[in-house]
Amino acid sequence: MTRWHTLASKSCGWLAGISLAAMMLITVADVVLRAVASKPIRGTFEIVELLLAGTFFFALPAAFLRDGHIVVDIVDGTSPRWVPLLKRLALVIAMALLAAMAWQGCISARDAVAFNDVTSDLGLSRLWYWIPVLAGMIGACLAAAAMLLKRGGAR
Repeated sequence: MTRWHTLASKSCGWLAGISLAAMMLITVADVVLRAVASKPIRGTFEIVELLLAGTFFFALPAAFLRDGHIVVDIVDGTSPRWVPLLKRLALVIAMALLAAMAWQGCISARDAVAFNDVTSDLGLSRLWYWIPVLAGMIGACLAAAAMLLKRGGAR
């Protein structure tokens, strides 16, 4: 991996890990406070929902950069010469789908801002939910493009 691949992959991994750890800590704190003091943390569901989006979508570019997707190797044993071509094809399809999803997500995020869409309990702007989603999808699209350019998409 080149230096910027490693840096981008580690940065995304750290962001996802921090989101996951925060989600777990808030959940544990909410359960303990609810059981011990009958004082749950207000808005736990909304905070955990936001952190879950961060966990998944910040990890998505790292998965592309590390070539860490789950693979079913049906073709590998029977036609190994097709594998590099199929990997390149998968990256092209992923780029197209991620770009389309990011485009539609931008439209929805713009609508959330235009209509002042907020969460029901804490009144957080829904834009905060769109930030990790869009960053992750755009980052994953760029990561897929980088992997496609790197050695023709082969491992």
